Amino acid sequence: MNDSFPKKYADNYKWFLLLFLWVAFFLHQGTRQIYNAILPQIQEAFDVDSVKMGLVGSVFTITYGVCAPLSGVASDFLRRKWMVVLGLLIFCAGIFISGWASGIGVMLVFYGLLNGAGQAFYYPAACSLLAQLHEHTRATALAIHQTALYAGIVICSCVSGYFGDIPSLGSLSGWRVPFILFGGVGIVWAVCLMFLMRDTPPICKDTSKHVSEKASLKDAFFVMFRKPSAIMLALGFGMMVYVDCGFKTWMPTFLQDKFGMDGAQAAFNAVIWHYAGAFLGVIIGGRFTDWLSQTRKTVRFEANIVGFFFGAPFIYMMSATSSEALCFFAMFFFGIFRGVYDSNLFASLFDVVAPRYRASASGLMLCFAFIIGSTAPAVLGWMRDEFGMASGIASLAVFYLAGGLIILFARNIFFKRDYETA
Repeated sequence: MNDSFPKKYADNYKWFLLLFLWVAFFLHQGTRQIYNAILPQIQEAFDVDSVKMGLVGSVFTITYGVCAPLSGVASDFLRRKWMVVLGLLIFCAGIFISGWASGIGVMLVFYGLLNGAGQAFYYPAACSLLAQLHEHTRATALAIHQTALYAGIVICSCVSGYFGDIPSLGSLSGWRVPFILFGGVGIVWAVCLMFLMRDTPPICKDTSKHVSEKASLKDAFFVMFRKPSAIMLALGFGMMVYVDCGFKTWMPTFLQDKFGMDGAQAAFNAVIWHYAGAFLGVIIGGRFTDWLSQTRKTVRFEANIVGFFFGAPFIYMMSATSSEALCFFAMFFFGIFRGVYDSNLFASLFDVVAPRYRASASGLMLCFAFIIGSTAPAVLGWMRDEFGMASGIASLAVFYLAGGLIILFARNIFFKRDYETA
């Protein structure tokens, strides 16, 4: 594709790009839930213990975390279009091949390693592209992009659960179908993006000029560490990922333990209420902050703070109530404020990071957060055995409060110094 970007196409293309990346991110987030949704069926088929089944998820998380900063730096030095296409192609190939796995070792390599690496190489490049083309609608674009996460988790979980309960479809076991289906669709979509996406070059602070010179590799690696507010955003994101990992892993178990739901009921209710609220919150948060950002520079940080502080009470409420209806109510409003936070997660980071290094900063932030968040499933598992699952879920509220305090400190102390005008 031509590197030039005629103005008459710019306004339309930025929304087409959002659509293209929305589908890719739907597959990005949805396919990572397939394994979790049908874990018991896979375990039965491979006849292995729970430790080996858990190892697949751990390998995925570690691989994603290690590759994320490398992906971010690469996206600032290489063509971001091809980073997106390559990442999508790799992780969907890993998902597709996982559907044909003959044992847990094959699943570990293709779902854990290949899928984890491919997913890490998608997000920083995609975020950087959206932020560049949506200069004045940044939070809205990233918020709409984020809704693909919610849709992907809910739809892929439900579809996987449906097929997982079918003993066989022809010569295939039912649990294999979601891997092959969604992996195959993703491979086709990656090929389509080769022709649909423009090869948009990066930009410098003067957004009217394309960058021809190479960025500094040293600056790319240390971009976050020169901005205290960026470090605090990453730490706050780590608090959020810790809560998210703990919630997604153990909420179905909590619903079974506390309300006696069966597995299918618990799996459905654990996602539908929360992500319905998040869908609403992310759209409201994105539009509202884009509207205010022209006159109030700190509004994106403040959206993060609101998401943390107002979400924490609902986390505690859903853990403490003895009513199913009130629990679902709390999950919904926890989702709304999670969506408000999500709507400005990377938009706030881009307020304090130069445009040339946005992908690098995104990768480092993802790495930092995943390292923190990967501990949550094990910690809450220990808390379940020692204190009960309700105590483990309630403890997540503390991390949301901590996240809010961290971002509040960054907003009050460092934002003015770190703010980037581009």
